[in-house]
Amino acid sequence: MNNLNKICVFCGSSDGNDQEITQAAQHLGRLFTEKNITLVYGAAKIGVMGTIARTMLEDRGDVIGIIPQFLKKKEVVHLGLTQLITTRNMHERKLKMQEISDGFIALPGGFGTLEELFEIITWLQLGLHTKPIGLLNVNGFYDDLLKLFETMVRNGFVKMENFELLLVDTSADNLLQKMEEFKSPQIPKWLKPERA
Repeated sequence: MNNLNKICVFCGSSDGNDQEITQAAQHLGRLFTEKNITLVYGAAKIGVMGTIARTMLEDRGDVIGIIPQFLKKKEVVHLGLTQLITTRNMHERKLKMQEISDGFIALPGGFGTLEELFEIITWLQLGLHTKPIGLLNVNGFYDDLLKLFETMVRNGFVKMENFELLLVDTSADNLLQKMEEFKSPQIPKWLKPERA
């Protein structure tokens, strides 16, 4: 069983137009608080990001925000977090998220959410970390993306074992259970971090 003390959540800095996504973020925040899981996220007070952070803080949960200096504007950054970490740039931000988190969950979002998800799963595929990655597929939001992944497998660009590294569920409770039970894959000897 994996100890998921800190989970990094990738999600939108916009609210979107589907109320179920907002409700899913609120439910995930309450679930983290109940399980004493610290939220690690992009430090924004707006959008889905702001919703999950606000939900946890209202329930006295712990929230760590990580934000690059150029985004640290009063309209964006949440100043009431348990801890706020400022980085020099986006890459340093993602590296810090990976270092301090025990797992990752992607909620619905835009290009930035996908970019963070793809990078963290690529790092897992390359053996740069061994932490579970979950995709919370709220109201079918990621259905088309999952079909694309299946097409990638069929066309020989993604191995089935790498496709299966991404844990997918429509229920936050079930997704957390899958993440707790996740076993990291055997990484080929030629793919070792020191070769990077």
